[in-house]
Amino acid sequence: MTPSVVRDSVARDRPDRCPGALRPWPADDGLLVRLRLVGGRLPARALRALLALSERWGDGRVHLTSRANLQVRGLPSDGGALAPEVLAAIEATGLLPSRSHELVRNIMVSPQTGLAGGRADLRGTAAGLDAALLARERLAHLPGRFLFVLDDGRGDLLDRPCDLGLVALNGTTAQLRVGDVLGRTLPLGEAAAALADLALAFLRLRGEGPAAPWHVRELPEPPVPPAEPDPGLPRAGAALPYGDVPGGRHVGIPGGALTREQVEELTAAGADLVVTPWHGVLVPAGAAA
Repeated sequence: MTPSVVRDSVARDRPDRCPGALRPWPADDGLLVRLRLVGGRLPARALRALLALSERWGDGRVHLTSRANLQVRGLPSDGGALAPEVLAAIEATGLLPSRSHELVRNIMVSPQTGLAGGRADLRGTAAGLDAALLARERLAHLPGRFLFVLDDGRGDLLDRPCDLGLVALNGTTAQLRVGDVLGRTLPLGEAAAALADLALAFLRLRGEGPAAPWHVRELPEPPVPPAEPDPGLPRAGAALPYGDVPGGRHVGIPGGALTREQVEELTAAGADLVVTPWHGVLVPAGAAA
């Protein structure tokens, strides 16, 4: 990865329309809602509850996205919104911790972090970033497509375009990613606050109105001066293969749609799961059937 100052030239004439529970998308088969998972982390009980909700009101499946989030389709419309009982059922899963900030909790993390390999365990950094987003009222105005990507140094997410992010250089240090360029090197303990501050800077620079940019790379200039790659920056790695992998078993989900049979198998041990960006679910070691 090398710094670049090439800016995308994108003419926006409307705000983004990324769906959420409070802003469902009117698809042909009914309302579609998207639920954000920080680093793909998914409690087994939450997945079971979401499947039950989909079986009662939706298409009976839970869908995985390429950003390691979840979707439920085919939900009934109540004047363009979810019926109150459906929204209450979604909140009861624990997957909607904030109504005001639900659309902006887009935090992708190396799925194996903290389980096996990598240069740093980024679970705490991801949780800290999520808390920092929720704590800043202004950040609720980030576009729904604004994405944070945290690579734990194995390089598995270095090929993922992001708005803001970081790459771990070792167990205590990381280099920031800022749109298409690299930012400064900093202690991992400072990274969550630094990323939240950069998100605020993006909001100041993008302006207001329907033509405002959705992404950092669409700004005329990045919000910080580009930095040179740290000598310890890893190379981009391959996608996580399906099957047995360090830290667990990566189960591929054909079509990205989980059925009852699959959910029952994945949650049999009751362990927390990790949804991956490759239409898969990582079952931690010791929890796989």
